[in-house]
Amino acid sequence: MNAPLVQLSGVTKTLKGQGEPRSILSGVDLTVHPGESVAILGRSGSGKSTLLSLIGLFDRPDTGQYLLHGNDIARIRERRAAKLRSAEFGFVFQRFFLLKHLTAMQNVSMALVNGQGWLPRRKRRAKVMAALDLVGIAHLAKHRPSRLSGGEQQRVAIARALVREPRILLADEPTGALDTETGALVIDVLHAATHRGCGLILVTHDHAHANRMGRVVRLTDGALVPERQGVFS
Repeated sequence: MNAPLVQLSGVTKTLKGQGEPRSILSGVDLTVHPGESVAILGRSGSGKSTLLSLIGLFDRPDTGQYLLHGNDIARIRERRAAKLRSAEFGFVFQRFFLLKHLTAMQNVSMALVNGQGWLPRRKRRAKVMAALDLVGIAHLAKHRPSRLSGGEQQRVAIARALVREPRILLADEPTGALDTETGALVIDVLHAATHRGCGLILVTHDHAHANRMGRVVRLTDGALVPERQGVFS
């Protein structure tokens, strides 16, 4: 088996706001390999999104080890974290976060402008159209979000996450605003990324979507507990 993309060992996180500090992660262990898909289940407020934020380097653990490609990055500074987010990760959320005045092509292209420095226009266009084609909406490249359905907008968001060719795809409730049929199509698109060697971590409340992943774990009492293997394992 290939070397792990992500390895978390004994990761803890305490939320400190108004009132008493609250321990939300109290010993998380997780390993994800290239081409592997993992679903994370858990009740609301259990810390699923917090865990995804730590993996995506938007936050840091209080204690524990986080290895990315074998390098410990649990305590890295923000400047390096920003570079790693751009180089290694693709992010998909429940909200699409598309710019309404831009076309689908332009929304996807923004990820290249912001994340990979300057690219020649022709090369940038080719990468954007390839990403839109991967999610099946290249024919909608010139449409603005107002002319797209919810599922089509989410596919644009996924293309935006994929256009930088990330090694790790993090999806936080990506089907929460979609109907059942459209949500299933979005999961198809996300899972297809694993066939190209991308690691996929899906946070969801939907057991049907979770069971399509290669592995299903549940966040309980601050730790990840194996639930069962998915149908693609």
